[in-house]
Amino acid sequence: MALQQHRREPSSASPADAAAIPVAYRLFFLYIEPFSALVGAFYAHVLPRAYLELTHASSAPARNIPTGTGVVLTQLANLYLLFALNEALVLRSMSDIRLWRTLLAGLLIADFGHLYSVSPLGPDVYYKVTTWNAMAWGNVGFVYCGALMRIAFLSGCGLTRPVHKSGKGA
Repeated sequence: MALQQHRREPSSASPADAAAIPVAYRLFFLYIEPFSALVGAFYAHVLPRAYLELTHASSAPARNIPTGTGVVLTQLANLYLLFALNEALVLRSMSDIRLWRTLLAGLLIADFGHLYSVSPLGPDVYYKVTTWNAMAWGNVGFVYCGALMRIAFLSGCGLTRPVHKSGKGA
């Protein structure tokens, strides 16, 4: 009995695979959301006072930002950058639905963590859209949108499986 070696083909973006991911998902996950994350990174690192004031004005430092807070904001900016790179570069480099599902499932978990992180602001932060400022729209509204897009993708909404010809009987 001879052992048969199986060679795995590299998972690359074939036209059939790319066609299986609808344009709406590609636009959102490859362009819109990464750009939004870069805006968050910019504010957290370059405009930390504005970031803190927009998050919760009454607890933002009046003068100098404490060193520890500055470090944490720079770390947050780095995580926003990682988030943007994962979507914009990793997803763009592969159209394998399994890879997209895995990465987007991880980001969906992060969405729930992000929403939990604003819970000290009170329950109104989740639904009182008339009181939201730009930061609340980013921290809550846009996260709702991203989570819904991920849930739709993970549920298979709009996805079609590419047809691969087996070569039998053709």
